[in-house]
Amino acid sequence: MRISLQPRSNVSLNARIIISIIAALAAFALVAVPVSFAGVSPLTAYWLMFKGSFGSMFAFSETLTRATPLILTGLAAAIAFRAKLWNIGAEGQLYAGALAAIGVGSGLLSLPAPLLIPAVVLAGIVAGGLLMVIPALLKLRFGADEVVVTLLLNFIVILFVQMLIEGPIKDPLALGWPQSVPLVDAAAFPKLFARMRVHGGLILGLVAALALWIVISKTVLGFEIRAVGQNKAAARFAGVPVNATMLKVALISGGLAGLAGVSEVAGVKGYLSADLSPGFGYSGIVVAMLAGLHPLGVVLAALFVAAVFVGADSMSRATGVSNYLADLVVALSLLCVLVGGFFLRFRLKFERAAVPVQMGE
Repeated sequence: MRISLQPRSNVSLNARIIISIIAALAAFALVAVPVSFAGVSPLTAYWLMFKGSFGSMFAFSETLTRATPLILTGLAAAIAFRAKLWNIGAEGQLYAGALAAIGVGSGLLSLPAPLLIPAVVLAGIVAGGLLMVIPALLKLRFGADEVVVTLLLNFIVILFVQMLIEGPIKDPLALGWPQSVPLVDAAAFPKLFARMRVHGGLILGLVAALALWIVISKTVLGFEIRAVGQNKAAARFAGVPVNATMLKVALISGGLAGLAGVSEVAGVKGYLSADLSPGFGYSGIVVAMLAGLHPLGVVLAALFVAAVFVGADSMSRATGVSNYLADLVVALSLLCVLVGGFFLRFRLKFERAAVPVQMGE
């Protein structure tokens, strides 16, 4: 018996959605094993996770707050990966956007709120976009591996931010704590609900997801991005400006990650610190893969990942089980999606091996 792989001609959106749902359920089923060894019923742990993320208006608002930067970094990864531009630098681009927001919104510009907030947003988008253009240019001009370049830029940017918040932009009123000067009140995003942390950055994330879906599915640029992602040589032969398209993708991807940094500074903290992001840039890659690189799916995937992390914190306080359980759920979900995606692209074909015919004696 011989087993071979046959590529599938077309994979529907519904099939991708079903695979993502099955992957999430499979991840919870697998995580039930270590939870049981910890002495807690998996059903109890999962119920507490659900209550901790959706059980009250406050819990739901915290989930939305956590999902906001994940939506933006997930979109950043999704559009880059569609063009086969492997942006692993959303973490650094997030910090670059946050730094630009502080530079513009901490009193540098004396503008009314209706103009200051757009200025802060634009500064963050430009900073993140320009940071992603660097590895894109190195890839196009010298063939540099953008995975390595974007990954190393993360450390460079974060160390640069740490240097600044310990020196030139350190808040003198922070009692020695390493954080930047705060944003002025006029530059802060409005809260969507009273006495809750969810803010206007969520609206920006949802609008960005819708706009990106329209761009990818309805515009010439979207066609060019899909063509470059599927086959660069064929796209170039058909007249698609491959290099220009890659640079546009880099600007959009980095800009979205930079906007995530703006949302955290202007919507949650109000200042820049070295612990601004617990890894939103890297988690955005997981979100994009769970969503099958679909912009609207990114919103649902970000909500799922945020709910797992917020719910795990609540569950940990109630049961004593480590909240690192959330990392295990998310990692196994990604692994299951990758396995499911493989079988979406290929089908197994079983063939009976031919028996050699022997000539007569």
